[in-house]
Amino acid sequence: MQNNLPSTTENNDSSTASRTFFDSYYQQGISVSSSDVDAVIGFFSSRGFELSAAQTIGGTLIKQAKAEKVNVGKLIDTLNGLNELQMSRVVTEILNYDRLRISTLGYRVDNSSLNQYEIRNILI
Repeated sequence: MQNNLPSTTENNDSSTASRTFFDSYYQQGISVSSSDVDAVIGFFSSRGFELSAAQTIGGTLIKQAKAEKVNVGKLIDTLNGLNELQMSRVVTEILNYDRLRISTLGYRVDNSSLNQYEIRNILI
């Protein structure tokens, strides 16, 4: 069963390695240079993210960049000019893209500056 919770490895019997191997049998691995991984993790770490969060976001970003055939360095350069709020929204979208659809992350949007006649048709 797939979920968004971290896997537990409390049962360390001999079948754990076999199950892990066959659970990921049809999933194709990707090869990434260590400099790309270090650059992505370093970028998010320098922006105030904890190491585990930087690794999670970086892994998701690298996986998506490889799938779309985009250079990871250029992708990081486009994120470089974002402020904290914009970065938070981008990270939320990145993580939601890689999560199952049964649980998504969200963020609050301030609607006070919007015209109330325009907002009446928007479901919140």
